[in-house]
Amino acid sequence: MPCDNGPMPTHTVTGATGYTGRYITRLLLERGDHVRTLTGHPDRPNPFGPGVQALPFNFDDPAALAHSLEGTHTLFNTYWVRVSHRNLTHDRAAANLHTLFTAAKAAGVRRIVHISITNADPNSHLSYFRCKALVENALRESGLSHAILRPTLVFGKEDILLNNIAWMLRRFPIFPIPGTGQYQVQPICVEDLATLAVDASEGNDNLELDSVGPDVFTYDEMVKLVRDKTHTKARLLHVPPSLVLLAGSALGLLVRDVVLSRDEIAGLSANLLVSNSTAPAPGRIRFSDWLDDHASHLGRHYASEMARHYR
Repeated sequence: MPCDNGPMPTHTVTGATGYTGRYITRLLLERGDHVRTLTGHPDRPNPFGPGVQALPFNFDDPAALAHSLEGTHTLFNTYWVRVSHRNLTHDRAAANLHTLFTAAKAAGVRRIVHISITNADPNSHLSYFRCKALVENALRESGLSHAILRPTLVFGKEDILLNNIAWMLRRFPIFPIPGTGQYQVQPICVEDLATLAVDASEGNDNLELDSVGPDVFTYDEMVKLVRDKTHTKARLLHVPPSLVLLAGSALGLLVRDVVLSRDEIAGLSANLLVSNSTAPAPGRIRFSDWLDDHASHLGRHYASEMARHYR
């Protein structure tokens, strides 16, 4: 909790106008804390108004980046790129975060809460998981007090992947499943993840936590649950992953977006979106319960990755 008998702390959240960062910011503001944000789109409308100052990332100007972090109690990092686009690759994003952590140390930031991914591995052949691991190592080596939270699929009203699964189920008679569909997912609600992040900002001990929900599904089971809750009738068809990627690429041309990446299919099929920890899952909101409340709105409109982050 905030310090008693003292001013409310100032926190910096990367991407407070985005997805996970928005929920973290909302919780911090509800506590009465002060929040600023670093963003790649400082000129976009700010849902929090003038109460949350929006500053540019300035990855190419480490001194300016450090200056923007001065006075920060905790830096909550949600910055990443889902898919490589033009010169913004996973490797570039990892380098940017190394710069951010160095700037945070120079600015005297007390603690960093970093959102990573389950099963990050520096030896992975998948750039998403490999570069996530490199970022974790950079944070450990920074010497800063830190918490590393490792979610899987994060579901919520603003989620792109889950929304677009529902969108396809609503609009097409067949929904392709890569391979057997028996690989597992352990989704966590964005509200649970935000709560874990804010809780992790307290204390000084370093923490690494698989931030997952209470339910484990096969991918088949998860898609069937979305289909049932949205009252759609699409047939699930198991096809080779290469055909799913081809179909996703064709659909991507129509909607001017990256519907699904090769790394996402490979990571899913390799059971990388489920925790290997034997500890109880820290998430509390059940996916099926959340769908009961939100399925009627899920997938009504396509959610574009390119429009949200690049256009």
